[in-house]
Amino acid sequence: MENKPSQDFEHVVLTISNDLAEQRIDKALASIPQIATRSQASRLIQSGRVRINDRVLKPSYHTKVGDRIDIDIPLTTTSELVPYEFPLTVPYEDEAFLIVDKPAGLVVHPACGHPQDTLVNALLYYTKDLSLGFNEQRPGLVHRIDKDTSGLLVVAKTEEAHRAIALQFQKKTTHRLYRAIAFGKFAAESGAIRSNLKRHPLDRKRVASSDDGRPAVTHYNIVSFHPSGVSLVELRLETGRTHQIRVHLSEKGHPIIGDHIYGADKRLKSLKSPSLRKLIEEMPRFALHAMELGFLHPTSKKFMKFAAPWPQDLLPIIEHCDFPRYHESYETTVGDS
Repeated sequence: MENKPSQDFEHVVLTISNDLAEQRIDKALASIPQIATRSQASRLIQSGRVRINDRVLKPSYHTKVGDRIDIDIPLTTTSELVPYEFPLTVPYEDEAFLIVDKPAGLVVHPACGHPQDTLVNALLYYTKDLSLGFNEQRPGLVHRIDKDTSGLLVVAKTEEAHRAIALQFQKKTTHRLYRAIAFGKFAAESGAIRSNLKRHPLDRKRVASSDDGRPAVTHYNIVSFHPSGVSLVELRLETGRTHQIRVHLSEKGHPIIGDHIYGADKRLKSLKSPSLRKLIEEMPRFALHAMELGFLHPTSKKFMKFAAPWPQDLLPIIEHCDFPRYHESYETTVGDS
């Protein structure tokens, strides 16, 4: 593999060997450290920055031994995003990355309707040390959570850290634990929910199961059931599709409380406790919290796990149902694996 830097991009030449042959080109490119993920590889291909034997092809092209791949990888550029003065909670930070506890209601990155009041803009106000990857509109972002989901996110400060952590998400070696409060009593104490997910054909705000969707797997464990009709559920993601937990719990018949898009309103009247019903009606978001996050540190290679307490806006329901509080404060643990 050859590297030839220029003013605007790094030109990489890759010759396909036996170990990279007979793969989709986006998968093969993900093995290059400067790229690291299939999504970033696809972005490069679709932008015309990848040529295979001097031809521009689709991400579905399957490689052959001897193929010459020319790749122009954009170098870091200055983003035009506007910093946003917003009080961030950062329980951990070092030279490679930071952990932020995103509050519910804060959009993660700029999009239609939210050009400047997002977590990304707040991060730019907090620090200038953020990786850009291939998308200067999302500096530092390795992964995302929904606007009204609260909890832990890792934000990369260097390009090396971004690639190393993103690769762990791609290989599904990260630890991601969510906790949610959902309607009803589950038939099984634990299990896995599997389906293929894609955008709803008629309502673009929704995601639904579809035969031609992308595979999604959510593992769940029931922690506690309150006799008024709600369960505390522990959820571990094997994949990270848009709205995955929300759709899976809803389609299993247990929508998350407060999740108006995925059927929670229809279940509210069935609650046996008027006081709990009132607490839920007053809640401005749905009850899903990314409570734990873990991965190998990109430099030390030690496994680090971060844990967050319940957010304040969910505590009245947690206390009413006598559900576990778990972490009273932020926790960081470091191990060898």
